[in-house]
Amino acid sequence: MITVLNYGAGNLPNVVRALEHVGAQVLVTEVPEVVREATSLVLPGVGATRDTMQSLQRLGLTEVIAQVVARGRPFLGICVGMQVLCTESEEFGNHSCLGLVPGVVRRFPGGQKVPQIGWNQVQYAESMRSHPLFAHIPSGSEFYFVHSYYCDVADPSLVAGQTTYGLPFPSVLIRDQLIATQFHPEKSGTCGLQLLRNFVLLSEQ
Repeated sequence: MITVLNYGAGNLPNVVRALEHVGAQVLVTEVPEVVREATSLVLPGVGATRDTMQSLQRLGLTEVIAQVVARGRPFLGICVGMQVLCTESEEFGNHSCLGLVPGVVRRFPGGQKVPQIGWNQVQYAESMRSHPLFAHIPSGSEFYFVHSYYCDVADPSLVAGQTTYGLPFPSVLIRDQLIATQFHPEKSGTCGLQLLRNFVLLSEQ
């Protein structure tokens, strides 16, 4: 069973449909006690980190998410769901995030159109090419992005995939069972569905 957090994210229905399409049983909830018992957890996201953090705090979910990750449960953060894992964000003024991944969410520098909207390549870190998340998805495959900010992470070893848009930035983070993507797998066609299928298989192990 894949638990998907319902905190008002606009891409929630698409994420649920994509997970069900690849064979997952999905439970959608915002109840902290239910989330705490999740065997695997997905945090979808669109929009701003500040709004997302305010919603998670209002629902009493920030500590619960940290507890699920600390227990080593499979976790997938998508787009803003990846960004709020960082220590803090500069979006609409500095503010704290979940602090599960040391780093700062920063705006893309000038010189290219912001936000980045559309398809872009994800290059895997050499040490991560054989990770089960990437099974049947070649390095250099294209995924769909919509974002103005990126994660500037303090530990380069967490960067499992990298994409370039004005500068190279982390597009996939992996630490043990914690996984996060800056792109939207639910909007990324065959490769995105395969990535979600791989996450579901990881969750069943």
